[in-house]
Amino acid sequence: MKLSVLVPVYDEAATVLAALKRVLDVDYPCAVEVVVVDDGSTDGTRELLAGLADPRLQVVHHPANRGKGAAVRTAAASATGDYMIICDADLEYAPEEIPLLLKPVLAGEAQVVYGTRTFGSHTAYSFWYVVGNKAVTMSANVLFDCWISDLETCFKLMPLPLYRELGIRAEGFGMEAEVTGKLLARGIRPFEVPITYKARSREEGKKLTWKDGVEALWILTRERSHGRRVTARRPLPPRT
Repeated sequence: MKLSVLVPVYDEAATVLAALKRVLDVDYPCAVEVVVVDDGSTDGTRELLAGLADPRLQVVHHPANRGKGAAVRTAAASATGDYMIICDADLEYAPEEIPLLLKPVLAGEAQVVYGTRTFGSHTAYSFWYVVGNKAVTMSANVLFDCWISDLETCFKLMPLPLYRELGIRAEGFGMEAEVTGKLLARGIRPFEVPITYKARSREEGKKLTWKDGVEALWILTRERSHGRRVTARRPLPPRT
């Protein structure tokens, strides 16, 4: 098995080198490659990435900023692994915990694994950020009659061919809701593994806003509606 760690990066000069070092230093239980997509950074991130040299590392550049969804789509197209996981370069997540998500896959217990965050006073910079995350996640649970704990988690691990089949169209942060909505519409329920998390403040570079939450709700509703239309078009099985 080979794991592709997909790292979308936009204006993360303050953290990108430390983040990538930690990703590469992890003791993985399988072969690994790291695919970094610089999404049109203008703060010196591009120049920092040019100085990296590791045979496991591949760097791709977008000439202009297109959004996280577009960056992950580019990374997935360039990746060569059997499985993939998304890992942001902002140090909110601990790369050292990626093997925790691999355990149920290697044990044959799951194909799709989510890292579920626990929010506390020292890990969530805003009350409204946590409430928004829980509202979006609860909406997915209601729409798809399921129970997941953290729709917006960055740590989403799944077979690389499956991710490509989903055909994610969202260019920005809406890709998180689209991935989950399309998985749930297929009847795929992610295996959840607890992970640690430490949110950045807006001053430290937090980019997610309330508008992304509104977009996520719209995307979930769209995917649920599409799933119903597909089910309605399916022919009934022949009588025996």
